[in-house]
Parts: sequence; structure tokens; C-alpha cells
Amino acid sequence: MKKLVLGLVAWCFFLIAHAQDQPVTTSIYDHREAFHPQFYPYPGNDYRSASGEPGPKYWQNRADYKVNCSLDTAKHSVSGTVEITYSNNSPDNLKFLWLQLDQNIYRKDSRATATTTESGGRWANAKFTDGYVIKSISGESNGKTFTPKYNVTDTRLQAWLPEALKSGGKTKLVIQFEFTIPEYGTDRMGRLKTKNGWVYEIAQWFPRLCVYDDIQGWNTLPYIGQGEFYLEYGDIDFTVTTPADMIVVGSGELTNPQECYTAEQVKRWDAAKASDKTVAIRSEAEIKDPASRPKQTNLTWKFKITNTRDVAWAASKAFVIDAAKINLPSGKKSLAISAYPVESIKKNGWQRSTEFTKASIEFYSKQWFEYPYPAATNVAGIVGGMEYPGIVFCGFGASGSGLWGVTDHEFGHTWFPMIVGSNERKYAWMDEGFNTFINDGSTEAFNKGEFKEGGFFSDPNAPFMVKMSFGEGMDGLFNSPDVINQNNLGIAAYMKPGQMLTALRDQVLGKERFEAAFREYVSRWAFKHPTPWDFFHTMENVSGEDLGWFWRSWVLNNWKLDMTVEGVKYTKIMRLMALK
Repeated sequence: MKKLVLGLVAWCFFLIAHAQDQPVTTSIYDHREAFHPQFYPYPGNDYRSASGEPGPKYWQNRADYKVNCSLDTAKHSVSGTVEITYSNNSPDNLKFLWLQLDQNIYRKDSRATATTTESGGRWANAKFTDGYVIKSISGESNGKTFTPKYNVTDTRLQAWLPEALKSGGKTKLVIQFEFTIPEYGTDRMGRLKTKNGWVYEIAQWFPRLCVYDDIQGWNTLPYIGQGEFYLEYGDIDFTVTTPADMIVVGSGELTNPQECYTAEQVKRWDAAKASDKTVAIRSEAEIKDPASRPKQTNLTWKFKITNTRDVAWAASKAFVIDAAKINLPSGKKSLAISAYPVESIKKNGWQRSTEFTKASIEFYSKQWFEYPYPAATNVAGIVGGMEYPGIVFCGFGASGSGLWGVTDHEFGHTWFPMIVGSNERKYAWMDEGFNTFINDGSTEAFNKGEFKEGGFFSDPNAPFMVKMSFGEGMDGLFNSPDVINQNNLGIAAYMKPGQMLTALRDQVLGKERFEAAFREYVSRWAFKHPTPWDFFHTMENVSGEDLGWFWRSWVLNNWKLDMTVEGVKYTKIMRLMALK
């Protein structure tokens, strides 16, 4: 996720410049620690194998959602109902459930507000909302309905069950909620006023289950801003009701396009599904034409997506919409979709977004793991860059290499952490850093390297970038993102782990061994919850190399090697043989 005001590349250079201002820390390299024979803190078990694979008894819980909501454009608010079916696949009996209430981050009394730096930043909001208004909560378990006791603590809600949810059991919660959409929502959601109407980007918008896992039990770290998300997988069906003059795009498949678009637009929609070239669904010339929308008061847009962590959506009467076919390695097809206001059309502007989206998804699908969703939607709005399953939000003013870079980066997050579901609240380097690494390959491949120079983060392995990564005062990788100095996050979460994987591939393992191990990691942990140790185990076992020294140097410590070799020469050594 990227800084809006300064732009994507400018934000990176801003972080680099300010990282120099941090307190000096000392890098003390210890070769005995580096090559200590015992690296792993615990042995493999039935849940997580020492080989890095999920064990024979690996489990994870499941959360399926049905959400119906309405957008009130007069109040800038969303109201709705979510029905949650929670499956307890753990060996434990659960007396209560923890849910995330992310909209509470925008309350004036939130922990995020209390911990935001005085100078502001990406996660500060000039104005506050009331967060979630929870209107009602009801439940159903074993055929019996109940009204759970619950309490809200900042961005978490604890719902007590009338009786423990047994291992292998299911329970259902139904929650009615409402919230006001912040104009600037911590650079992850919000609303943008354009000359043809508001662009709403809606995310973290319904109560969602916290993860219950074999490592920690309930993962209840609050949503403060820098740390992102850790979510259960499941199927999500959702509907969005808006005034009929608006167009809605969302995660997954739009199941009723014939009800939401005009007859002519449905023909174009179908044509786009078969076209490798961008097809206009609603053109710039049609934005002010009333005939470009169905003639009724309101419309309900219906979406579905399977085996996903989350969903997001966007709505506006200002949207230009275009699309094209995505070709996947298996022969399956997906659909690249772009939604943007006319202000975003310029040289190499958003009229190329669908081309960028298609290329990015096709590259990563071939290189690492096939894209799992029926559509990939890029939305131009107030958010500088943010990813959700099947949909991303990028800055409406981006163009050229900036637009390619942010589009490619946000869709790269499909693989980390949407497919490989690591814990972003704790390990930003496992999603941002891995994604920064894979972005290099796609950028080099796109249109014969059209945007290779001056791209999203430039070259993370350039000498000045490496110097910053190992500079005094830089935070290490193995820190929760919320405790990393805000000015260091771009290096510690993005750049340095990208450099680490490049070094591992090019200097330690070689391309063939590295790529085999990295693909195996993605495949093993697709739609599951790996820890750093699962990643370390996998890379070592598949590559056949003991890498404890490498992980200690790059991840667990902030060491640096700073020396110059001026020359090498042989020295004759007199050997004395011991007399027998």
C-alpha cells in the first residue's frame, strides 16, 4: 500500500531520506550465532511438518459470509446485514468468537488515533467517524437461536456462545451494522469527489472473524494502521444496492450483469470476455448520457467469490468501465476490468489499466501459481494503492510507469497474502517483501521492459537502496509492522526482503533451485496459514541447503557485512608432522 500525496515512487524516496534521521543502532555480527547448529525453535509436529509442509493433521477454521448492504449517497454511509457461518475445524471447543471491527479505527478514541504520530501520516485521518454502529447480533447453533452477550474493545468484538462450539461443529451469527464512509480511510478505503460524482472505495466493511490457529489460538491484534490483515478463508456472497445511475465493481464474479447494465453494455461485456484487446463497456463519451444506465430508481449488484479471505467493492456514477480476457495456464479464463473517472484519462493513463492488469495476472499465473478468481478489477480513486481479493484500489492520478507499477504491485498481492495467507499483522516482510521481489520479474517482462526504468520502487537492488537497507537506524525485518518506525517501513517491509530473496536466488541457490523451492512454498501453503518457520523449512528442504545462517543474518538480526578485500595471495605454511 502506497502513499497517495507524494505518489508511489516519491513516497519510497521520502522514506529513504527520513530513515537517515533515526537513532543510531549498532550492527554486531556474531559468526558463532550465525552458524549455530540449532536454528529452529521447535520440532515438526502433526500440524506443521519439519519439511515445511502442512502436517497430516493440519487444520484451519473456516468463515463463510453472506452480506447484503446499501449505499446511502446522501449520508455517505453503508448499512447492511452479514450472516456468518463459522466452522470449528480445530481440536478445541470454543466458548466464544472474536471478530474484527476495522471501521472502529476511524473513531476519535481508537488506539490508532492514540498511536498516530503527531505529524500525521498515511494512517491518520483529519476527520473521525463513529465507527461501526452495531444494531443487533443474533445466532443459531444446533438448530437453536440465541442472542449472544458481546463486548467491543477497540477494533475487536468478542461474542460469547450459549454453549461451547465443539470441534467439528458450526455456528451462525447474524449482525446488522452501519458506518459512515471516511473521506480518507487510512490509505485503504475512502471516497473521492470528481466532476461527475463521488468515487466510493469500500473495504474492511463488514465484521469478519479473527483467525484461530494452532500457533496462537485467537489472533486478536488490533487494527492500528501499519499492520494489515490476517483472515480466515471461506466463500462470500454479497450484494450492494445503490442508486441506478451508479456502477458497482467488486471482488469475484458479478452474477447479474444483465440486470445492472444496459442491453448494449451486456453485449460489450460478453465481447470483452472473448477479447485480448480492451473493450469499452461504458465509454468516456457516455458518462453524462442517461441512456447509459438502466431506467429505474435503485439496482442491486450481486457478487460471489470462493475460497477467499475478504471482499471489497467500489461504486460511482463517474465510472468509465472497460475489460478484456485474461488467459490462464490451465486454459481457464478470467476477466480484467478497470473502473475510473474521466480525470484519469491522460497519456499512458487509466485507459491502459486493463492492459496492465491482464499482463500482470498472466505473468504471475504462469510463473508461480494460477490466478484463482473469475475477475481482476482495478479501481481509480483516492487510495494510492491497496489490495483485496479480486480487486485493487490505485491512485486516480497515476499514469505511465507509476500506474503500471502500482497496478502490478497490488495485483502481485494476489499471491502474497491472498493465496498464501500469511499473518500480515505480524510479518509484513512475508507479503510486501515477497511481492516486491516478484514484481521485478513482471516489470522486466511487460511489453519488452517498457517500464523497467523508473518503475514502482525503481530497482530494490540498486546500490543506494542496499545502502539504505543496511543503514544505521533501520528497523529489522522480524518486527511487527505497527512497531516499525513509519519512515522505515518502506525499507523493512518492502525493499530489504526483496533484496534478500534476490540474493538467495542469485548468490546462494541459483535460479533453478530457488524457483523450484519458492513455487513449492506457494503450492504447499496456497489458501493456508504459513509461519516464517514454514517458509524457512520449505526453502531448505526443497533446495537441499542449510540456510540457518542466511535467515539469521537477513531476518532475525539486523547484521551488516562491511569490508573490502584488497587482494588475495598464497602463503606457504610449514607443516610439522607429529612423531609417532
